[in-house]
Amino acid sequence: MLKLLRPAVTRVLTPLGRALARRGISPNVVTAVGTLGTVAAALFFYPRGELFPGTVVITFFVLADLLDGVMARMVGQGSLWGAFLDSTLDRVGDAGIFSGLAIWFVVSDQRVLAGVALFCLVAGAVVSYVKARAEGLGMTCDVGLAERPERLVVGLVSAGLGGLGVPYILAAGLWLLAAASAVTVGQRLLHVRRQAVSVPPRTLR
Repeated sequence: MLKLLRPAVTRVLTPLGRALARRGISPNVVTAVGTLGTVAAALFFYPRGELFPGTVVITFFVLADLLDGVMARMVGQGSLWGAFLDSTLDRVGDAGIFSGLAIWFVVSDQRVLAGVALFCLVAGAVVSYVKARAEGLGMTCDVGLAERPERLVVGLVSAGLGGLGVPYILAAGLWLLAAASAVTVGQRLLHVRRQAVSVPPRTLR
């Protein structure tokens, strides 16, 4: 759903991407800086209960996930390594965000929500793994209720509003995200199974 917003966001980020490219900064550097900033901010702010400022800083760095792609297309530096690095560091950034939230829940003695945050972390990784494995076997897997952009928006908006004092919003957001991620895993497994059963059996490694 949020893919519909990508063209508009790309237009906004293009001038910044062009300026960085002129200074010789590569898309891969932007990817790495964005991930390091995301993880550092999540593990610094969230465990201290500073949810709103943490979310603002994290959102700034998360935009690098879009900026690196804009730059790669602009300067013609798109590559298999860049795509692999971007996908891998996405998982690292997500882990930082939900780990930071889980730590805060443990510190504030909300262990059930700590478990929900960790479930969101694991389920998000499985959602991505199912797609990667399916595509590695020559199948498609672009389906699902909650892809990464949706998961990030729900998680960050919930954390930010929770930091502003909106009651129960973070808990509700995490439970919603956990359910949506589980549904997405199921949707992708069924989608891949329908394709797989139509192919003659062969040895897979």
